[in-house]
Amino acid sequence: MFNEAVNLADIFRGGLPYCLLLTLPILIICSPGHASEFQVMSMIKFDVNGEYLGSRSSAISLEAKSLYTWSTGRHCVLARLLDISINDLNKIRQKAGGLIIMLPQDVQSLSNELKDQVLMMEQHMLTQSIPIPVHFAPFNRELDLIINDITSTAIDNEIRNKTALVQLLLSVNANGYHVTVDGQNNLANKNSKLPVIQGESFPNQFVLQHIDSTGEGNGLPLILITANLKTFGVINDYPLNADSAVLMALIEMFSKLHTTMGTIPKYRLGFLLSDSGLLLNFQGSKKWLEMDDNIALQNVEFVLCLDTITQSLINNQPNVLYMHVSKPPKEKTSISNYFKLLKSVAGHYSDNLTVEGVHKKINLADSKLSWEHERFCMKRYPAFTLSSAKSPGSPFRTTMFKNNESYIVEKLITSVKILAESLACYMYKIDPFSDIFKGHAVITEDNIRPYLGLKSILQNNDIRDGFEKYLKNVKIFYDKPDEREPDFMFYNSIDAKLSIYRVKPAIFDLFLTIAISSYLSAVYFVIQFFPRFYVLISTSTNSFIGRSIRTSPTALKRK
Repeated sequence: MFNEAVNLADIFRGGLPYCLLLTLPILIICSPGHASEFQVMSMIKFDVNGEYLGSRSSAISLEAKSLYTWSTGRHCVLARLLDISINDLNKIRQKAGGLIIMLPQDVQSLSNELKDQVLMMEQHMLTQSIPIPVHFAPFNRELDLIINDITSTAIDNEIRNKTALVQLLLSVNANGYHVTVDGQNNLANKNSKLPVIQGESFPNQFVLQHIDSTGEGNGLPLILITANLKTFGVINDYPLNADSAVLMALIEMFSKLHTTMGTIPKYRLGFLLSDSGLLLNFQGSKKWLEMDDNIALQNVEFVLCLDTITQSLINNQPNVLYMHVSKPPKEKTSISNYFKLLKSVAGHYSDNLTVEGVHKKINLADSKLSWEHERFCMKRYPAFTLSSAKSPGSPFRTTMFKNNESYIVEKLITSVKILAESLACYMYKIDPFSDIFKGHAVITEDNIRPYLGLKSILQNNDIRDGFEKYLKNVKIFYDKPDEREPDFMFYNSIDAKLSIYRVKPAIFDLFLTIAISSYLSAVYFVIQFFPRFYVLISTSTNSFIGRSIRTSPTALKRK
């Protein structure tokens, strides 16, 4: 045991204390700060008609900078969505190395001006190909403080201090942040596909024998109602799917009318729902129309397309339901007659809702369509779109932001009531104020709320079960991209983790290098020249002591 103690003492009598003397200060200064971690959502990436949209990459390992201090591709911009303008985004996507955007805490509480700003920014991002990684972070108090830190530091250094020396000293003393996001460049999903589901509402077989000689119902006029299930927006998440909820509610309501013989109309009602929309150029409808064996489109009365039937975000927009057509309908045509019915019904069941017609010609030179009804009009079918958006470029059509569910449901009840009553009046040729949907067929919240959370057919069977419960001739088709010239393509992406480390700025590394070099040089010279220094000090001390001894007797004699 005594031998071990001697060996331990030999270690401390050796060079270990000197090594610790050299390394510990450096390790303490250079040790990294604690990492703050946040969940982020990668910006969506997809291709449509050969155009690459969204962010092409996802991994980030860069120095975090604010909107006011970033300058090169070595910087990742960390900012709030409310602070970024479209000009800022265009500069960042061209020169920065990455972008982290923190979403607002409560979009509903923002002013109308700020809501418009958020919607326009969101829409602009969906129409751009962004080569740098872009991620969205939900509002977080700690992340908000970090953004305040890098922003306020930049403003302090730029405005409040005038001299270059003070600017330099503050830059050295300031805190910086390093951003890392795990992930890799996303690969194309070769198994991409878009489901399209259709179904028809027929009178029962007993009635068909009296109104249709074939007994199959194919000779009856067809009213087709279409909608699109939005499966993504600027991030890979479900936006508000009010149109799909309205479609499913109409399926349920009209199935109740078909249960009794006295209310069966001499029309077929067709329903079409696909996982596409404006962002995918209504690819589902295109696939469905190109099918050779599609007998559903025989004897078409008109096609009614639902697109943003109610706005997802409260704004200062007028409460108007627009009927979009490719050319003005002629008098006494099916679309003209239904438009008049719709206006009458809307005025009867809603005090502040008006119906207006909007005419826009189809631009055949543009491969991207404005409205879904244009797909059907190009095939010579009478079609129109009902929407709360007046312009095809309205950001409400693709936004991820929405109000609380109670407000949305309240608006949708009115929309379903007006659509159901107007369709019933047209199909039964009765007075527009008949109020057909009452009693056991009254439209309530229970007819809409279950359908607001619909998922794609690729994820569950909720849509299939709803179609098969109320409709006949239910079929599902899948549109897959062509291997050579795909019309659309999705990319594999998952939510990532954002890690932020507190570090010193790059200029601090220069000063730290100089300080460490000076420190090591001083230690080196002390060790190297210590013998000479020791001899010099010893000689000086001995000389001083000798002189003191020689002068001491003389001083005593004088006394």
